[in-house]
Amino acid sequence: MAITLNNGFKMPMVGFGVWRVEGKDMRDLITNAIKIGDRHFDCAADYKNEPEVGEALAGAFRTGLVKREDLFITTKASLKDSLKKLQLDYLDLYLVHFPIATKHTGVGTTDSALDEDGVLEIDTNVSLETTWHAMEDLVSMGLVRSIGISNYDIFLTRDCLAYSKVKPAVNQIETHPYFQRDSLVKFCQKHGICVTAHTPLGGAVANTELFGSVSCLDDPVLKGLAAKYKRTVAQIVLRWGIQRNTVVIPKTSKLERLKENFQVFDFELTKEDMDLIKSLERNYRINNPAKFWGIDLYA
Repeated sequence: MAITLNNGFKMPMVGFGVWRVEGKDMRDLITNAIKIGDRHFDCAADYKNEPEVGEALAGAFRTGLVKREDLFITTKASLKDSLKKLQLDYLDLYLVHFPIATKHTGVGTTDSALDEDGVLEIDTNVSLETTWHAMEDLVSMGLVRSIGISNYDIFLTRDCLAYSKVKPAVNQIETHPYFQRDSLVKFCQKHGICVTAHTPLGGAVANTELFGSVSCLDDPVLKGLAAKYKRTVAQIVLRWGIQRNTVVIPKTSKLERLKENFQVFDFELTKEDMDLIKSLERNYRINNPAKFWGIDLYA
């Protein structure tokens, strides 16, 4: 199942997010994901595993497991360096990772520049509009098929629509049953921007360990729905995201979870159960980079 973007390209509605996936596990995971049927991979320079992703993709192409044109590859940050590491000639989707410019630390580096107090060094001389027009040039050059934004709120999304010549195809945001962001999702969809849900499972164990967050996967209502539909809680949450017409990019390092995350197209939640999940809203953000950057960018 795929969603058609505002430029006509199709984006698979379930993808494999590679954030915090160890490089040593990458080749087997991507190979198995492709065998299962996954055709969408979400990457970023900041994830520090693009070389391993590139090796895995190159191996899949070389052995004939899949063709490049059958995959949808997304990344964020330094384009040409990412293309080199991913061993690709073009990207299907290139995103502004965060709506903020930071001090440049050199091409190929992925560590954020922090000042002596451990606070992110923000560059106040580069505007989001300048960045966007540079990304539009990449479309003209044939290096990327689609461009988009990530972690943009309604205000920033509206501004991007106003100054863009090439409209953003995607806004990738955190959204899950505890952080539904219905107004932002509907605003984007109204204006032809596909919403991709990162952290679509609301964190799970990895984010609980990293951020000390509470996971919606432990919610008794969702556990009840999982029993009703004879599915895992994760499958219920992913199916909810798909029925909102959002793309979901769950992350896992376990083969069994990888299979489960892709087995969400053969059942449907009733309207009553969609409404029930809607009632779980807590406005609860999990993925907050303040932990790494020493500043709350959402303040």
